[in-house]
Amino acid sequence: MNSSRPYLVRALYEWIVDNDCTPHLLVNAEFAGVQVPPGFASDGQIVLNVSPGAVRHLHMDNEAVSFEGRFGGVAHSLYVPAAAVLAIYARENGQGMVFDLEPPVPDDEEDEGPGDQGPPDGEPPRPSGRPSLKVVK
Repeated sequence: MNSSRPYLVRALYEWIVDNDCTPHLLVNAEFAGVQVPPGFASDGQIVLNVSPGAVRHLHMDNEAVSFEGRFGGVAHSLYVPAAAVLAIYARENGQGMVFDLEPPVPDDEEDEGPGDQGPPDGEPPRPSGRPSLKVVK
């Protein structure tokens, strides 16, 4: 099953913008494939203002968030894999969502999933763990 993270990021982005607030992304700058300007991350994380007025060519899909932004007056192309997004929230009131860390999936395991093997002895499938939903105020 696909990760819900990119879908939630897009929905929350739209909700934040529709409410005339400024969407910010908290990004794991050390995640594989992340391309952010060097020197702007702190403790392996970076906060990015992704409001329509702050970025150009914003593109969000199931793989990544990409856009052009200015840092210190210099234009940069940024690329953030969806799994590297740690949170999306409105600057004005902090409303949004924080995500759990997502370990990278090895290439050889991407095609395998819990549905690839039937349940043992005809038992109905069970969730592998407790849900990890959190209330964010």
